[in-house]
Parts: sequence; C-alpha cells; structure tokens
Amino acid sequence: MLAREGQRMNHKKLYRIYREERLMVRRRRGRKRALGTRAPMVLPSRINQRWSLDFVSDTLSDGRRFRILCIVDDYSRECLAAVVDTSLGGVRVVRELERLVEERAKPDTIVSDNGTELTSGAVLRWATRRIGWHYIEPGKPVQNAFIESFNSKLRDECLNEYVFSSLAEARAIIEEWRQDYNHLRPHSSLGTLTPVEFATLNRQEKQPPQEGEITGGLYL
Repeated sequence: MLAREGQRMNHKKLYRIYREERLMVRRRRGRKRALGTRAPMVLPSRINQRWSLDFVSDTLSDGRRFRILCIVDDYSRECLAAVVDTSLGGVRVVRELERLVEERAKPDTIVSDNGTELTSGAVLRWATRRIGWHYIEPGKPVQNAFIESFNSKLRDECLNEYVFSSLAEARAIIEEWRQDYNHLRPHSSLGTLTPVEFATLNRQEKQPPQEGEITGGLYL
C-alpha cells in the first residue's frame, strides 16, 4: 500500500514497526472440539447401556427448515425420542435427555458427533461425572452406525413421503411413525421382534424370580 502511494521504506524497518504496533492479522485457529472418550466401541449387551444421538433436517411446505433430534437405544433399537423443532440447542438437548432418564434410566454411555449443540457448555456440564459421552471422529458417521441406520429409515419411510404444512403436522406424523417403528416393525437383528417386544422380553429375562416361582427345579 505504501508503494502504491509513492512512499519508499526499508523493508526491515517497516517489518519492525509492523510488529511493534501489533498490526498482524491474527490467524484463526480451528474451533476446539470436545473429545469425550476415544476408547474402541463395543456392542452393547443390555438396555440403556448405550444411547446414540443425531440430528436430521427437513423443510416445511413454505420453505422453513426444522430439525429432528433422534435418540436411539443401541441394544433394543428403540427410538426413545424424535424431537421436532425449528431450533434445538444444547439446553433443549439436556432437557430431553433429563426427561428420558426419568422415564427409563440413566445410560452408561451416549454416542454422538461433534456438532455444536452436542459440544455446548450445557451438554458438557450435564454429562460431566454423570454419563460417559463418546464423540465419534469428525467425518466418520460409520462410527455411529446405529443412529445412522435409523436416520436413513426415518428419511426414506417418513420424511420423503410427506410434505409437512406446519410444525404441528410434522410432529404428529413423525411421532406416529416412531410409534409404528417401535411397536409394529420387526427387526431381523432382533430375531424378527419389534424393538418394544425385544426390550420387554429382555427385561423379563433379567428380572429376579419372585417368591413362589419355580426356577431351575427349585421352588422359591
């Protein structure tokens, strides 16, 4: 710029003044991401051992965008929630998780990507010393395969089949589909049981025998 104005200056002196006046443009570094755990993931062996979270986006007929917070139990394949709203920040995520914990139980681990909502201060404060939160590596959705498979079914069988005229209609139709998925849809990976049937059978098998029941040839 000085040269364009016809001024000549020794480049070493110019660089010294440049540094002394702190005229350097600070280079922006990448956003720090919450790492969570990085241990290899193993297949869950019981209900509420591991939940998966992710977001799916769609649009209403008037072009407004909305998002769906999907939460799945990786063992039973149950869709625990499909929360529909135009804005789903970290505080809302925590509120929905608190509701599910009260209804079911606290999971040992939650798996998600590094999205801003899921690495927010609200989520980190809620999860610290309470739940193990496992963040998958950026750009590797296959590491969260259970929720990715669910998202694909949700989009193919529901979102792509309807044009939602309002948020209320989207909520009603998506919730109806979720109930159908949980209660009526058999899964080959669950021995052709529905997620709810599989979860109910699993809970019954792991309940201790009640007094008066015959178990293994012994009358309790």
